[in-house]
Amino acid sequence: MSSSYTLFKNKYRVLGAMSGTSLDGVDVVLVDYWIEKDNWKFKIEVAQTIPYDTLWQTRLSKAHTLSPKEIEELDNDYCLKLYELLSEFILKYSIGYVDAVCSHGHTVLHQPEKGFTIQIGNQNLLSEMLGCTLVCDFRVQDVYYGGQGAPLVPVGDRLLFSQYAAALNLGGFANLTRIDKDPLRAHDLCALNTVLNRLAAREKLSYDRNGTLSSQGKIIQELLHELENVEYYQYEPPKSLGIEDVERDIWPLIEKYAECPTKDLLATYVDHASSIIALEIGDAKSVLVTGGGAYNEFLIQSIKDRTQSRLVVPEKELVEFKEAIVFGLLGVLRLRQENNIYASVTGSSKNHSSGKIYRPIVAS
Repeated sequence: MSSSYTLFKNKYRVLGAMSGTSLDGVDVVLVDYWIEKDNWKFKIEVAQTIPYDTLWQTRLSKAHTLSPKEIEELDNDYCLKLYELLSEFILKYSIGYVDAVCSHGHTVLHQPEKGFTIQIGNQNLLSEMLGCTLVCDFRVQDVYYGGQGAPLVPVGDRLLFSQYAAALNLGGFANLTRIDKDPLRAHDLCALNTVLNRLAAREKLSYDRNGTLSSQGKIIQELLHELENVEYYQYEPPKSLGIEDVERDIWPLIEKYAECPTKDLLATYVDHASSIIALEIGDAKSVLVTGGGAYNEFLIQSIKDRTQSRLVVPEKELVEFKEAIVFGLLGVLRLRQENNIYASVTGSSKNHSSGKIYRPIVAS
């Protein structure tokens, strides 16, 4: 596969890749981006979630517990795995040319308050093996500038989806972008599928399809009260969440009620999350809803019951691949040396163009 080193032009073809906390696999999209009347447009050519096998799901789920040396070893292995998955995608769809592969990598640790965030799979090795330009590791520079390193999607929300007042992502964590605010505002709201999927696993389910189990449960008022008092909700934005926060602040509360039926635990957490989400949506007139949680009918209805906003769940490709699409655009902005992170979102000292650019010594 070949790639171009041209920075400034009107059209780009990019592979965007995103691995999230749900651990279902790597979302990969081939997207065309172009500028039309000073506005960014895009078209999805092909998109696929390439699933992780059980071994990799297990390794990634435990990554935050590893030592620095073990994380380094995992990083090397993950680069090889990512190459395998991306090569599979390239071969399957006969992709011969892209301007760049723009990859988020996989978050292992996210502790901006301590001055670091770690995403694996962001090595020059991947560029060399693929034989094309790689734009990656978008978060580290923002943390260096004093920011949260998250969320990063809001810039793409504004540039690609400005027809909505807000964009709500219901993934491993729920986060919201108020597109209609100036300056742009966004932050992580609460843990979501990182908790719901783990509860569903108690019933040997990968997730609670359509929210069927949670819709049958009863709210555990004591647990709900404890969840409402989690310290994170008292902080003012900018703020962000990592899997460490779930392990420290959320899961110990749920484990206190481990003898309760799973459906009741799910119902309680959905009630909690939908309350937090609706409060943050506030007066936004229209909200684009994406991420796996958009398919959770019980969760969506619970949010609707608490807000007057119009929630728009788009077509399947956008629901499932919006983050990969946005990371593709963030990579394009980085190639153009244009800002792809805003200080108003992350709390960094300045707007900046973030991400490492690797180019193979000899592009094939």
